[in-house]
Amino acid sequence: MKIGRLWQPHRPIFWLMLAFNALSSACAWAMRALPLNTVALLLLAFVALLNVGFGLAAAWALLRAPAPGEPDATAAGNRSCG
Repeated sequence: MKIGRLWQPHRPIFWLMLAFNALSSACAWAMRALPLNTVALLLLAFVALLNVGFGLAAAWALLRAPAPGEPDATAAGNRSCG
């Protein structure tokens, strides 16, 4: 896996990953900057953690996907010799 595979602006999942990460950052900023009661703080923390999880899942999907022009690893790489 190459970290360079995260940068795939032609794929919609790339933009979804960026949106999840931006939203979790906005939630973290709001938790820190705004005077919130306990329920709102817990709800915002839950949403931020959920967005982090979805952002990581999107990043993992980008890392595992074959690069454009690269053959699929499951089709060509799993043949046995003999």
